[in-house]
Amino acid sequence: MQAEDLTDCVVDETDRGVFTVHRDVYRDPDIFELEMRYIFERSWVFLGIEDQIAKPHDYLTTWIGRQPVLVMRSGDGQVGAFLNTCSHRGAMLTQRERGNARIHVCAYHGWSFDSSGRNASIKDRKDACYSEAFERDDHDLVPVAKFGSYRGLMFGSLSADVPSLEEHLGETRFFLDLVLDQSPNGIELLPGSSTYVYKGNWKLQLDNALDGYHLTSVHPSFIKIVQQRHSGGSNNKLTALDFEAYRQRGSFTFANGHAAVWTRNPNPAIRPLYGMLDELRARVGEERANLMLDSRNLVLFPNVQFAENASLQLRVIRPLAVDRTEMRSYVIAPKGESAAAREFRLRQFEDFFNSSGLATSDDTTCYEDCQAGYKAHAVKWTQGYARGMTSVMKGANPAARQFGFEPATSQYGDVLIQDETIFHSAYREWRRLMARGAQADAKASHAYVEGQR
Repeated sequence: MQAEDLTDCVVDETDRGVFTVHRDVYRDPDIFELEMRYIFERSWVFLGIEDQIAKPHDYLTTWIGRQPVLVMRSGDGQVGAFLNTCSHRGAMLTQRERGNARIHVCAYHGWSFDSSGRNASIKDRKDACYSEAFERDDHDLVPVAKFGSYRGLMFGSLSADVPSLEEHLGETRFFLDLVLDQSPNGIELLPGSSTYVYKGNWKLQLDNALDGYHLTSVHPSFIKIVQQRHSGGSNNKLTALDFEAYRQRGSFTFANGHAAVWTRNPNPAIRPLYGMLDELRARVGEERANLMLDSRNLVLFPNVQFAENASLQLRVIRPLAVDRTEMRSYVIAPKGESAAAREFRLRQFEDFFNSSGLATSDDTTCYEDCQAGYKAHAVKWTQGYARGMTSVMKGANPAARQFGFEPATSQYGDVLIQDETIFHSAYREWRRLMARGAQADAKASHAYVEGQR
């Protein structure tokens, strides 16, 4: 597929009020293959948090696109990310999600590697009659091309041709810091995770975390349950969030495909963090402490979301096919919070976000309905990126300037605007990375042909 064909999949003419995405972006298997090559395997991808591998020799396994990755903390405390494949015949070294091991032994032929990625031994090497060329080879695990950590949040790239991690994150660090500063001792992922697969394209989840327009049509049952709890019609007094109480909403997009939404919380007492408010105000100031109690969702393109409209959730997206996506969801908590706050946090997560919760099943059903609807190939274009077009502004609005960050675009107003311009940044980055990848491949192919002449 040519670069211009990929570019044509996103029409970005906001100066005349037009932004739309071709439905092939969600349904074409060839485009999905290119997404894996040009986006997931040539840009920064979220891997995990360092707290998951806090001790020497701890490890976790994950994926960059379709390539397996092993992230380890060595005996001297250094963290590295390597391709999870034995140098010998290619078997994955471990299939476990997490663990602790000084040495990883390949189950196929017994080659072993230490927690810094070095080859520790080759089984029966003395009697193998290896050639001198083999003995000169590097048998260590192959590190990912780029690895970086922002305050314990780990990212990797299979391409060295990426900007620095700080440049990639850019102004979104303001929102990340609102998560990471919730305790003087840092954050942790609580044990366990909720993992599920839905039959739909990965970008449906990418959009949905920022989508305010679907709430009243997709989650009416949850809204009614919240109303019953407030009216005393239920013995369950748990309140995660109250959609009807929110009046104003802000949307911000950033460079590199990232975006965030923010809603002032009219009832901060429902936040698990509320019990730490005095300590927060003393440590980070009243304004930042109040922001931590607000509802915020941050999406870092292409594969991670921090959702804080109920509990505090980390969602990691793993595309499996054009119409199949794995989601893994964790609860994030500030270290040192009270037992009561921790229990409240877990109950909120189970109530709303968990795969058996009241929201996730609603959302994933809609994703699958969309994917089924995309089979109507006579319909070429979506019309789902227009709300908010006349209220969005370039750069920082007063709220962003007050908080001290510089977004690419800002939108703030009544929640009923239900802004869809928040999605534009991801598709602009999608188009840029896909076109760049296609151009690079075309250039390499041309150079190869010329070299054969």
